[in-house]
Parts: sequence; structure tokens; C-alpha cells
Amino acid sequence: MSKTQETVLCLEGIRKDLGGRRILDQVSLSLCKGELKVLIGPSGAGKSTLLQCANCLVRPDQGEIFLDGVRLDQRSGLELRLFRQHVGMIFQDFNLFDHLTALGNVSIALEKVRGVSKAAARERGQAELARVGLGNLASLYPAELSGGQKQRVAIARALAMDPRVILLDEPTSALDPELVGEVLAVIRDLADGGMTMLMATHQMDFARALASEILFMENGRIIEQGAPETLLHPAAGTRTLDFCTRLSMELEGRKTDTQ
Repeated sequence: MSKTQETVLCLEGIRKDLGGRRILDQVSLSLCKGELKVLIGPSGAGKSTLLQCANCLVRPDQGEIFLDGVRLDQRSGLELRLFRQHVGMIFQDFNLFDHLTALGNVSIALEKVRGVSKAAARERGQAELARVGLGNLASLYPAELSGGQKQRVAIARALAMDPRVILLDEPTSALDPELVGEVLAVIRDLADGGMTMLMATHQMDFARALASEILFMENGRIIEQGAPETLLHPAAGTRTLDFCTRLSMELEGRKTDTQ
């Protein structure tokens, strides 16, 4: 699907203080239809907080949020509920309901939030599970699923709501290395299909191959942003390249230690 310059999600001047410390300092970004933008940076840079502010799970202390050009009234409970229906969130730790099957986890929001009938919600849920390669595991509970399967259920749950944007907070960080690929494959398919996404990740090969733009965060600010081929060019001399080089060396060191 071809990408357009239609802005879907826009954050302007987002500031957030927590525990007496400034976590986000006047962060602004825009996400156009079909783009996959990737947030990278050291731990504590503010990536997770930015994603949570983008969905108002954490209320910004200052700044504006726009969806499809319409400003969100962050004080309105009704507007927040409607907004979150269109801005899906994928967490590091899956956030599934342990007492519900995979199908139940995907269909419950359709029933409770959208008011869809149980039969229609289950039909849509089954379709979304099939979309992420789990159509034959609909009856299993989270305790019976691998980490990669749980994360794919979480993605199917978000997709069932027909989101305009999906926010992904380190979606592979809680997975064993052999399970990372199955989740990244689903995200790759979504990107190829034109889904608009903002994703925090340390999977730099994935970001290099698929990201429309990389946003490098440090100390609560976006200090560099640009196309992967620009920021990660061997002669770029960017903070982004330096960070990714050090990250690759650390990963190689861990592999050597375990051999």
C-alpha cells in the first residue's frame, strides 16, 4: 500500500515530570498514514513514557495531542475512551486476561467497549487470531501459550478494534531470543499492509530494514531523527550510529558469554 502524507497522530510539546524528574521535555512528533517510526535510545530516555502519553495512559503535564487533525481534550473521559479505541497499545508484558482464552482476550473489548454482539465479536476475534497465525490456538489460555504467542494475541486484540495507529512498547523485550522473530514477522506484515505504527525497540536490524524514520531519544528529548540510511550510514557520525554500534557490541558480547 502506498504511503501518503496524511498526518494521523501528532504530539506537540509533550512534557512529563515523574518523581521530581523531567522524563519528557517538550517532545513533538508526527506520524503519517502508513508510516512505521521507531524510537530508540538508552534506558531511561523516556521512550515508554512517551508512548504512554501518546495514548494518555499517562497524562502529559503539558502539550497537545491530535488524531486526524482533531485536538484531544485530555480532561474529557468520553473523548479519551473514543481516542483509545483508535490508538492501539502493545505492551512489553502482553497485559492479557489470564482467565480468558486467546479468543476471549481478543473479543472482549469488541463486546464491552464497542457493544458488538458476542457472536460477531468472536467471529472477528477468530479472524484476527488467524491473521497473526494463531487461528488454531483460540481456545488456549495465556498460561498455555509461549511468550511470542501471547504477544501475537495482544496484537490481534489491538487489530480487532480497527485502530488508526498502533503504539508498540518494546514488544519483543520480554521474549526469549528464539521467539522474537515470530512477533517481528507479524509487525513486518502490518507495516507492509500500511498500518501506521510508532514502536520503541532495540531490534536495530528490523528498524534499519523497515522504519520510515528513526527517532533517537536521550534525556527526555528527541535529539536526532531521520531515515535509517541517513542516521545509520557508516560515515554519519551521529549519536544514533554510536548508540547502535555499542548496542551491537553488547549483544555480540552476550552471545560470546553464553557459548
